[in-house]
Amino acid sequence: MVETVSFAEFLGTIGVLATVIFVLTSMLAMGFSLTLQQIIEPLKNTRLLILTLVANFVLVPLLPLLILFVIPLSEGLSIGLVLIGTAAGAPFLPKLAQVAKGDIAFAVGAMVLLMVMTIAYVPVVLPFLLTGVTIDTWSIARSLIFLMLIPLAIALLVRARYEGIANILLPLMTQATNLSLLVLVVAFFVVYFNDLVGVIGSNGILVAVIFLVISLVIGYVLGGSSGGTKRVLAVGTAQRNLSAALAISALNFSDPDVMVMILVVGLVGLVLLMVVGGELGKRAEKTEHINPEGVCREKVHP
Repeated sequence: MVETVSFAEFLGTIGVLATVIFVLTSMLAMGFSLTLQQIIEPLKNTRLLILTLVANFVLVPLLPLLILFVIPLSEGLSIGLVLIGTAAGAPFLPKLAQVAKGDIAFAVGAMVLLMVMTIAYVPVVLPFLLTGVTIDTWSIARSLIFLMLIPLAIALLVRARYEGIANILLPLMTQATNLSLLVLVVAFFVVYFNDLVGVIGSNGILVAVIFLVISLVIGYVLGGSSGGTKRVLAVGTAQRNLSAALAISALNFSDPDVMVMILVVGLVGLVLLMVVGGELGKRAEKTEHINPEGVCREKVHP
């Protein structure tokens, strides 16, 4: 007897495939566009480096637990919030930093550092944060290593040895990333439409906004003495790693609410942070206009 596949199951499969392609191509695009010098140089400020790690891997991962204690959600939505709370290093950070008139060099270095740290951090920490939920640590680590770390390393190597090839492949990977993101959002929107509607009545969006705003404040407060790094760490701490969270969810959790919460936080965060980043950028421009010499003084001090 031949089993028939429903349209929803087909779209769900397309969504998972698009997620894998999105993660792979975004990592390849990142590697093809960067050099090791660009990554390492901004991270020589030890104090700022420590503050960046504390904000993203201590304070923000604990934040979902505090929020959920006050505003409980369903198990799936709670897992999704905790999961995205542990995933730092959004590939979109340099663009947000540009909008916020932040330190672009620091944004690039922080993005790669946080992304690589996330690959080692999430499989170890997630079982402790999600008590009562069975977590396959190696399965999570494996998905992050093969979908993120290895492609990034290969792309960086190609960039270092064959820059011409990297320059040719970069726009192709960028287009593939954008297209796969569109496909996965549309596919999951259709498949999980009822679940997304349910989030509206479950305080899920409210929780997402609270999480994003507090994360933004944490990053800004710990962003050092320079306005340029404060703005970068603010948007960089709030904008979590959608690629890592989606990869873990698609390959390790069957509850659709997990994916739904990740998409809600990711999409609401993108809109919110573009607006907030734009306002921070306008304020920075006004400050520089009033005191042009401030541009020279706004540097990262070791």
